[in-house]
Amino acid sequence: MKYARLTKEQFEEMHQEFINFLATQSITADEWEKIKKEKPQVAEEEMDVFSDIIWEGVLNKVEYLEHFSPNQIFLFQITGVTINLIAIKVGNEAIDITTREGYTWLQNNLLDDSVNIYTSTKAMSDDRNKDIFALIKQGANITKGELYQYFENVVQG
Repeated sequence: MKYARLTKEQFEEMHQEFINFLATQSITADEWEKIKKEKPQVAEEEMDVFSDIIWEGVLNKVEYLEHFSPNQIFLFQITGVTINLIAIKVGNEAIDITTREGYTWLQNNLLDDSVNIYTSTKAMSDDRNKDIFALIKQGANITKGELYQYFENVVQG
């Protein structure tokens, strides 16, 4: 498996898509039940293949990711050839930007000496989706990029 198996909840949400996936392989509902009972390894493999197909579809569309920790925000823009990063680090340990109060403090104090903003660009590897998935496994979330674009304007301004 290239990525990770979907959770039970994700499989339940994608029930119809999974049925369609099995149908493309000429596996009926009755045959699927039989496979699960008699050949659990084959069932596991089918679930893994389906999971990878779903992940590929999701990862192909990713343009922005965000990762928040108590004193840092990592904002990623994914292009065809690079991963662009804007990192915001708060040096004041009393501020936790994962809380509403801490985030509001950051919004009001971007020019404070304890706030540092860094940018970086890294070439994409040969496997774009694997690079993105690695960031997601580390805790990044897929976004529409509003925060990245806001800070891009701050950095360029």
